[in-house]
Amino acid sequence: MSRLLDPKILTSIKDLQLAAKTTVDGFMAGINKSTIKGQGLEFSQYRSYQPGDDLRQLDWKMYARSDRYYVRESEVETSISVRFIMDASASMSHTDNGYTKIEYAKYLAASLAWLSNLQSDAIGLYVLNHDNLFSLATRRNYQHLARFYYQLESIVPEGRFTQPIHYKNVFSASTKRELVVFITDLYEEKGEIIEMMNSLTTMKHEVIVFHIMGNNELNFDYKGYAALEDLETGNIIRINTLQKNEAYQEKINHYLSVLRMKLLNKNIFYRLLNMAHPLDQALRDFLNQRNKLSV
Repeated sequence: MSRLLDPKILTSIKDLQLAAKTTVDGFMAGINKSTIKGQGLEFSQYRSYQPGDDLRQLDWKMYARSDRYYVRESEVETSISVRFIMDASASMSHTDNGYTKIEYAKYLAASLAWLSNLQSDAIGLYVLNHDNLFSLATRRNYQHLARFYYQLESIVPEGRFTQPIHYKNVFSASTKRELVVFITDLYEEKGEIIEMMNSLTTMKHEVIVFHIMGNNELNFDYKGYAALEDLETGNIIRINTLQKNEAYQEKINHYLSVLRMKLLNKNIFYRLLNMAHPLDQALRDFLNQRNKLSV
């Protein structure tokens, strides 16, 4: 079991769904494997005939062997692939409330991957930083889940966020709609993250963005500091924490409002996560909101 799996979080979310509104092969499916008993292609089980069952589903070979009527059930598989993209650029080393952003992101991804696997969907992991793209293709089994956690725990933030040249080839390989969960602090210089997300939506994937920010960033709470360092560029910014921060608050609120609308206009589900908030509560609130929207 991964150290990233917090029992408190798992207990909080185990009965919830993530991808309840994703359409896969014509079926409305949650992140769970929604199997529909009937005349599918994959054999599931036999059961005794009950009055009212479709006579066409009777297995006459079983009747010949046992002199009893059995219905041959099969199941139509409607599970989906969930791809987790982790922003592992240096800015994800930002610390607040005893966590770095990447640690918060790892716990978030680990919890959602556990939920996905519990409900029988395939999961994959893609880590982006410094022109690099690490990829762990989507699969659905417990051995793969262990590999997922091992790679997740191994992530070390470094460099700037830049788009790997071949990332489009990775995400365009599937002919089905997939759920893409992108965990990032959305720190960018020239719109490279937004551009990548635009590409993902044109591939017809459903995209969820978790925007991770420290409470100190959101509220300019840097008491005791005279300067801040940009973790990706190394630039030093002088600050005065004694001054009123109304101007800062106005700018950050405007930035978040514009960002949210920009993503929503692209049909990208956006969720801001403040690192000061307990992850189990943040996850439960998000999943409840998402399930309500799917109804």
